[in-house]
Amino acid sequence: MEITERTRIPAPLAVVWPLLRDPALVAGCIPGASLAPDQGDGVWRGSIRVKFGPTAAVFRGEATLSFDDAAHRCAIEGRGIDQRGASRALSSGSIEAQEEGDGTLLLVAGSFTVTGPLETFANAGGVHLARALLADFSANMAKLVAERQADAAPAAASAPEAAPATEAAPATASPPPPPPRPAPAPVRELSATRLLWQALLSWLRSLFGTTRKP
Repeated sequence: MEITERTRIPAPLAVVWPLLRDPALVAGCIPGASLAPDQGDGVWRGSIRVKFGPTAAVFRGEATLSFDDAAHRCAIEGRGIDQRGASRALSSGSIEAQEEGDGTLLLVAGSFTVTGPLETFANAGGVHLARALLADFSANMAKLVAERQADAAPAAASAPEAAPATEAAPATASPPPPPPRPAPAPVRELSATRLLWQALLSWLRSLFGTTRKP
């Protein structure tokens, strides 16, 4: 199955790319995803927890990432297995970030295969599920960028102006540090019901196009 999608994050490329360069931050923007501790051998291992009503399933996997900072591009090779070992998935693709006005355009391209009990489901709706998940990721990444920019604003405002070179700057006490911001709320758990609903809307849009307001 092939997927080609694009999404926009309302922040400059110079701000977004360093965040995309950090797999831990990226995982934090994917609902239900978490990274295993002690990463560092070039292979990033993690899991994603999907809630099906009152129960939840855990899918574990690993990915190899290759970054091209000049092109703002990341190549990904991944594989995963569900907690029961009945279904397996292989994927490969890339994410490229491009400057677009005052925002950043993410171009996602790749392919994935699923074998086992989930194969039929993946073949029927896998692309639409991936599209819905990408929309969630983009919204969470935009929220992360906004939080980072809000954290940086008080520090920039409290920085003292440099005194002219011909005058001796009077000794002043250093300004008090800004009050700590509360920890950001954790990304909500990935709900299969909500994601399937988003996938259905995505499928309907692909059939009939985007409805225009009169």
